[in-house]
Amino acid sequence: MRGHDSAISCVNYWLNERLARAAIEAGTNFCDLGGNNDVVDAELALDAEAKSRGINIIPDCGLAPGMVAVLVAHGAAKFEKLDEIHIRVGGLPLDPKPPLDYQLVFSVEGLINEYIERARVLRDGKIAFVDSMTEVEELEFPEPFGKMEAFQTSGGTSTLPETFFGRVRDLDYKTIRYTGHCAKFKTMIDLGLCSSERITVDGVSVAPRRVLGDLLVRNLPADEPDAVLVRVEFAGDGRQLRYDIIDRYDESTGLSAMMRTTAFPASIVALMMARGQTTQKGALPQERCIPPELFMTELAKRNIVVNVS
Repeated sequence: MRGHDSAISCVNYWLNERLARAAIEAGTNFCDLGGNNDVVDAELALDAEAKSRGINIIPDCGLAPGMVAVLVAHGAAKFEKLDEIHIRVGGLPLDPKPPLDYQLVFSVEGLINEYIERARVLRDGKIAFVDSMTEVEELEFPEPFGKMEAFQTSGGTSTLPETFFGRVRDLDYKTIRYTGHCAKFKTMIDLGLCSSERITVDGVSVAPRRVLGDLLVRNLPADEPDAVLVRVEFAGDGRQLRYDIIDRYDESTGLSAMMRTTAFPASIVALMMARGQTTQKGALPQERCIPPELFMTELAKRNIVVNVS
């Protein structure tokens, strides 16, 4: 990292704390794709060291956690009294296939974590934890998507419950999928297929989660045309505000929607750090140090369109 202005980590989340420490030693701005609350907390605990080196450590960049946090900061600034923030995000195949109507668009380990770890939310003004794969709701997008489902998953709120504690009554994040996906995957969780506790089968010790992960990689599509759906809804001041994104696979570049909505936001953060455009130095969540208007301008330059209604 030495001699560079910014570094981005796109490796598995459990390496990010050590990489953040390396960035501090090198004096290099650092951001990562995150996805695990405990690792993010460990990185944010490096705030004093990052400040002393005059750099930023910004975890949980990308899509969700990531871009949605800056969208939340941008929308929240439009309210004097904000009551509710609801974030809904999904990466989906354009041509869904059974049995799960899903394709792998990022790490299978990250996917399983999202589905089995508890979600951190704000409920009635208090930070609370909710079981993932629960509270299934119906929502609708323009065709060809139509009626979809959304359900609680871990990691998507990142640091937002702490950032908006005392300012917002209710804040949550749910993952969008084609209808029926949640019930199918939850059955596998309930059967123990996502457990890391080893069991012995025919004299061989195996971790069910490792087997399931390998089977998902072998049997689910991974590189077919996709879409990313984002909906962030705000309620306060006696009115409502909604941000929608529908991003699709880009045939001209070969970039998937998930690539675009993950890599572009992370690269925007990295460039802002390198250019000295963050509002303050240290180890900080992006909703506290990335200028929202400038971020939105950079998204538009990359043809990521945010519809506001």
